[in-house]
Amino acid sequence: MTDVNLLYVNSFGIAFVWPTAPNYTTKKIQLVFRDTGLMLSKEELWQFLKNIQHAKRSSSPCADCSAKHSCKALLVDSPFTQVSFAMNVEELKAMNDLVKGTLFHLDLENLLDDLFRN
Repeated sequence: MTDVNLLYVNSFGIAFVWPTAPNYTTKKIQLVFRDTGLMLSKEELWQFLKNIQHAKRSSSPCADCSAKHSCKALLVDSPFTQVSFAMNVEELKAMNDLVKGTLFHLDLENLLDDLFRN
């Protein structure tokens, strides 16, 4: 993966930025999970995180279901109103980690850039 600037990776997906993208403030983050790739701005990533956390709070798998951890019963809205993702509990946790980790690394990069610019 030397062709991309890796931001974060976990067992569910990967987040990176193409190095040929224009200056940092307009770069889109490539978020890849399952068979899906999304190009998101930082603001769209924050919205996606809010949607994930809303799905975690408002949805609960059936208590007595033996397949509650593998059943894709949780619906997560993407930052794009036309797209939603069906996920199971474990995928939702992993997606939450992927987006949070990506946002953390973006903020860390910004902080380090600010520190070394001065």
